[in-house]
Amino acid sequence: MQSDDRGPHETGLTIPRALLFDWHGTLVDTHDAMFSAMEEMLPQLEDLGLVDQLLPEEQCNTPEDARLVRYIRIFRRLHPRILAERRVSRTDIFNAIFGDNRDAKAIAHHAYNQCYRQYFGQVKPFQEGVQAYMEACRKLGIKLVVATNRNREFLDTELATLEEGRWRDLFDATVCADDVVHYKPDPEMIYSAAQKLGMPVGKDIWYVGDGYTDMVTANNAGVTPIFYNGAAWETERIAGWFRRQDRPARVLESFESLMDELAAFPGDTFACEVAGVRPPAYPPPQPPERRVEPDWHPAVAKLIRPQVILFDWHATLVDTLDAMYHAVDDMLPEFHALGLMGRMLEPEDSKTPEDAKLVAYVREFARLHPKVRADRKISRTDIFEVLFGEDQGAKDIAHAAFNRHYRNHYGTVDAFEPKVSDMLASLRNLGIRVGVITNRDREFFEHELAAVEGIGWRHLFDTEVCGDDTPLRKPHPDQLILAAEKLDYPVGPSIWYVGDSTTDIIAAKRAGVTGVFFNGALWDLPWLHSIFPGTHGHPHKPDVVVNDFSEFWALVLACEVGPP
Repeated sequence: MQSDDRGPHETGLTIPRALLFDWHGTLVDTHDAMFSAMEEMLPQLEDLGLVDQLLPEEQCNTPEDARLVRYIRIFRRLHPRILAERRVSRTDIFNAIFGDNRDAKAIAHHAYNQCYRQYFGQVKPFQEGVQAYMEACRKLGIKLVVATNRNREFLDTELATLEEGRWRDLFDATVCADDVVHYKPDPEMIYSAAQKLGMPVGKDIWYVGDGYTDMVTANNAGVTPIFYNGAAWETERIAGWFRRQDRPARVLESFESLMDELAAFPGDTFACEVAGVRPPAYPPPQPPERRVEPDWHPAVAKLIRPQVILFDWHATLVDTLDAMYHAVDDMLPEFHALGLMGRMLEPEDSKTPEDAKLVAYVREFARLHPKVRADRKISRTDIFEVLFGEDQGAKDIAHAAFNRHYRNHYGTVDAFEPKVSDMLASLRNLGIRVGVITNRDREFFEHELAAVEGIGWRHLFDTEVCGDDTPLRKPHPDQLILAAEKLDYPVGPSIWYVGDSTTDIIAAKRAGVTGVFFNGALWDLPWLHSIFPGTHGHPHKPDVVVNDFSEFWALVLACEVGPP
């Protein structure tokens, strides 16, 4: 064994004396427990004082990180694509949304750990044959270490239970988050592992991990970064994550690839020949199933060029979710006193099974189901439509009660996306008239319109119609018709109405204008089909679906070609 020569060989890699491994997503799969804990922890961001600590979108490393920050800021849960693909760790999530803010990340990790205690123990090898590959590395004389942001409480339990405890003797050392002061990407964890092994830190220590943070940690520590692509990321996507100084030395598609890298060194490099100890080849991990995306895509929609674009306010142009949900929470317990319990639909009369569950839960508990509250994807108007259907009198009572409580919470209003105001100004520069249609009462809307972004957006709109400007609110078409009258423009498909709810699309189709569904909540195709079934009882469907305002802007520009 060449213990005195650890320099690079033909492979360009330094011969490893020690292999340090990340735990989750590299050696083991704890996705079920991790995502359950994340989904429980993220709704606590407001109470933890972390919403204001989220990284500004313009400071994020990638556009994907910026969209993640936006989604968590608004909905306090993980982006549906992350939940569907199940490829990233909580460490990478926290680094993406908090950047270098160690204090915020420490609070987030602590809250996560509190939630994780309810779920940990759900652990299995990430790839078939991992134990056999680790045993082969030990026979080669390579030291093995787990270096993880997991707390020792969790790692020790998972090591003891994984495959009936057969992993406990695989490793020469373990380093956990609570063994050091700082979480990865700080290099302290690597230094601690090297100290436990009695080795100096250098390129003859390889750190094998599945995340961007792992590679930054390895490079910060001065060891060899090896990216384990167990999540089957595309090559171009991996390359796009890393700055030159953070790039991995190798990308491994499986632990069989690790054996290939070790076998590339001369035959007398290790304590024995690699070929003599490597196990039979195990299959690599399979890529995750693709998330199903909407098929009402801007690329295929055939639309008339807009002369007027009307926007919903809440959850389309701006985020007022905190105030809205606080007011809904306050008002629902009053339903008994308001005589509204007996006026709700029967669950079996609901449009979807999810609507039926909402009705049944409010009937029994006079509050929103925790999942609805956690999702933060449904507006008070849609809630009232689900609960009361065509009973306009009941909805009027509910809206009045909501307004009374909303006075205690409204005032904070943020743009739903950065540069929304620039987009609105650019639409007007194209000669398109722009307006707002909202079920918000004018008392609240006027205040929010003046407060958004600290300067107000009054100068960006040619007209505004509020919930109390007409006898009937959306989903009735009256507000859209009034906006057209105020603009002296005929109602028709060259008026677009952009909104985030089924209520908005119903109002648009009843008015005879083009309905653009703003899918800021990122519902997937099965869900969109469930809320827009196109049945006789529920015929109204959007003309097009956009997921963000960059898609919307491209759609408008595409329609600018040709005569109006």
